[in-house]
Amino acid sequence: MKTTINKIVTGLMALGMVLGMSSSVNAGGYGTQSVTYHVNYDNAKRQTGALRNIQNHINAVGAKNLDLRVVMHGKGLSMLLLPEEASSTKLPIGNATNKQQASIANLKKQGVTFKVCANTLKGKKIDIDQLYDAEKTDIVPSGVAEIAHLQSKGFAYLRP
Repeated sequence: MKTTINKIVTGLMALGMVLGMSSSVNAGGYGTQSVTYHVNYDNAKRQTGALRNIQNHINAVGAKNLDLRVVMHGKGLSMLLLPEEASSTKLPIGNATNKQQASIANLKKQGVTFKVCANTLKGKKIDIDQLYDAEKTDIVPSGVAEIAHLQSKGFAYLRP
């Protein structure tokens, strides 16, 4: 009798694991994911490539299966810096052209969040209003500390 009960309990546990796993796997077979994309460079082509990688990631996994955050610090803030605002900051260029803004807006509609480093804002003399579609709630105390924090919570780290 005890053996039969153990077999039933073991079977139910295995079934629960299988059902639990299948509910977290999407059509692409990737399951749910938490990912941090790290941007700390001002190369416009590379930033555009990163945004394209993010869209491809969403296409493969599905927006509803993905918690994706872009963390920017240092020269990476140029991705959101309006070109006409660069001369009043300590960043050499602003890459938030109309095309870049459209890509960012589309990603935000799909649930991507863009986090901005407070240390960089202060050090590069950038006001949050000089950044494309950035708000005070997007500011984190430190870009690198935010990345480390997210990794400690299980977020995968990508730096395209």
